[in-house]
Amino acid sequence: MPSGVYSFHDPTDGTPLGGERFSCAPGPAGWRYTATASDGRGSIDLTLDARGRPVRAEVVAGDWRVRGGATVVDGAAAVAWVRAAVDPSLVDTAVEGDAKTPAFTGRSPAFLVATARLLGLAPGQSVRVRLTAFTDPVLAPHPREEAWALTGIEEHPTPSGPLPVARYEVADLATGVRGVVHLAGDVVLAAPGVELEELWSPPNFG
Repeated sequence: MPSGVYSFHDPTDGTPLGGERFSCAPGPAGWRYTATASDGRGSIDLTLDARGRPVRAEVVAGDWRVRGGATVVDGAAAVAWVRAAVDPSLVDTAVEGDAKTPAFTGRSPAFLVATARLLGLAPGQSVRVRLTAFTDPVLAPHPREEAWALTGIEEHPTPSGPLPVARYEVADLATGVRGVVHLAGDVVLAAPGVELEELWSPPNFG
């Protein structure tokens, strides 16, 4: 079961933006990722099914919590969620929402792994995907359209044998900002604004 520490920073100027201590593993549903923010004021618990769809997602950032998962709206794949204050005495109204997108995204590297699993690209393939993003610090939902391309898979030597690393080019289609994501199984080795600081056990490739 991989576990370790990710750090976050502003991709433009390098300003530190915290991080999270994580663990992830295959499970009965498909795959599960849990993490706690380095400042203790956030967490994520994400469970995917075998197709990469979010069976259950809970994200906490500061004073806000979102719980959601996959559903169907008008016969189309969708996600639904409830956004509420962590402390109901501050804001006692929970807001429900849904969107015709197949999955969620956000700051956590868990969502990069989840999107890659959802798309299931082969080397050389590319696709556009529309996601529901929850951004810090208030976890307000908004649509995000991205283009993903799996440009190749390279094997890197390690003491325990070759490590396959997938290279994805990812573009935010609203802003035109592009970046490169390197995945080794269910661990993000590097991505825009994300660094793997520590890894205490090897990635899963199942």
